[in-house]
Amino acid sequence: MISDGAAAQLPLWSEQDASWSVRESRRARRMVVRVFHSGRVEVVVPVKTPPGLIATFLERHRLWIERKRAEARRTAVVPEPFPPGSIDLPACAQRWRVHLAGGSGRVRLASADGLIILSGDVALRSAQRAALRNWLLERAAEVLGPELEACAREFGFTYERMVIRRQRTRWGSCSVRGTISLNACLLFLPPAAVRYLLIHELSHTRHMNHSRHFWQCVARCCPDYRQLDRLLSEGWRAVPAWVFGEGEA
Repeated sequence: MISDGAAAQLPLWSEQDASWSVRESRRARRMVVRVFHSGRVEVVVPVKTPPGLIATFLERHRLWIERKRAEARRTAVVPEPFPPGSIDLPACAQRWRVHLAGGSGRVRLASADGLIILSGDVALRSAQRAALRNWLLERAAEVLGPELEACAREFGFTYERMVIRRQRTRWGSCSVRGTISLNACLLFLPPAAVRYLLIHELSHTRHMNHSRHFWQCVARCCPDYRQLDRLLSEGWRAVPAWVFGEGEA
């Protein structure tokens, strides 16, 4: 991610290019550009930012954007048919079969005993994706909640609460008030990588930085954290395309 206040010259993107999006935000105080692991580029700008200023900002950071997009193309997830035939969750050693029951009306999802049933109008693909994403959030809360509690108990950490999100760029975070946010996509990673991430965020309850003391805290609980940290950085390749569905609701 890169942010700035402006500078430079030629337009870098076309408004007709679906892999780019510009989003106005009332909370934004400066322009920010993100290149996601899919290769999609999102530019977040303050409300009423002139298009010329956006183009200037992007031109200034052209090399960084192109480098990040090239990296994303090299590690891109291979597109899969939707809905998927099955969903593998390595974090909890589960495989869920997906059955498209069809029908009419709104899309509904039911799950039990390793089977997910999607019913309703099969033409409503965006609604099917939304149903699967909601299921993923619920499953993540059921799996990661107890894991976080057990990890905190094992090493003597305390935290205020846990929230589950579906984030594109972060596996987790910890607020100054002790709220630990975990990405539902952690379910697609190996258990050792998930455990390291939990220890990483719990360590932030003692050190709200990445200082030497923070990493010493992590190392005491997870001696092989360096190897697992590299595994996390590559972990986005394990996240199925339907979880984010670029360009869809």
